[in-house]
Amino acid sequence: MKLKVYVDRMSQPSRAILIFLKANGIEFEEVKIDIAKRQHKSPEFKKINPMGQVPAISDGRFNLFESHAILTYLACAFPGVADSWYPSDLFARAKINSVLDWHHSNLRRGSATYVLHTVLAPVFGLPSNPQAAAEAETLLSSSLSTIESIWLKGNGKFLLGGVRPSIADLSLVCEIMQLELLEEKDRSRILDPHTKVLQWIENTKNATRPHFYEVHDVLFRAKTRFQEQRLKRASNKTDSSNRSTLPSKM
Repeated sequence: MKLKVYVDRMSQPSRAILIFLKANGIEFEEVKIDIAKRQHKSPEFKKINPMGQVPAISDGRFNLFESHAILTYLACAFPGVADSWYPSDLFARAKINSVLDWHHSNLRRGSATYVLHTVLAPVFGLPSNPQAAAEAETLLSSSLSTIESIWLKGNGKFLLGGVRPSIADLSLVCEIMQLELLEEKDRSRILDPHTKVLQWIENTKNATRPHFYEVHDVLFRAKTRFQEQRLKRASNKTDSSNRSTLPSKM
């Protein structure tokens, strides 16, 4: 049976799975799960992933969820995947695992929380929390500094000094790409101080092109749509303010 992959391309981990599959020529069926429509909480999808989250896969023999578990499985289960993605050397593999474990509690928590409270909450009419956004930005900036000082401190193009990307590079870069949704001034404020991170992002894009750009197209389109919505909200706010300051004719 063909591998089925349940994803929403607006999801950072979903994009990492798709890029990995495409870059390695693994045949699969993409099953689109629309998070905005809460399809990930449907009884049908929960038969695949009882946690109600994307991504998830069904390989005929079994179902699997959690993106890092999926990436490691795919790297090991399918022939033809370059060893650099998830090396057979146990020491190198353990180092990649340590990056992936760190990612969940640091970079992902900071990035996802910041984007939620600065971009997604206003778009979807959810309550935003400025304090949570500020704390998330602090964690995000600290995480980017950690990446530079620990895993990009050498001359290698990728994490841990590699000359080719691993599943850790792909997972972390896809997370950082979510910052494309920010206003440009905010994105620049956060990323521009981290020149090594910016170069590493470009290296990962180039190593996985054209698949990286194709999979991220939905994010770029969302960025344009969110910018238009921000401008509209700002215009409506200005109009409302102007009306409230007009002198009374009474």
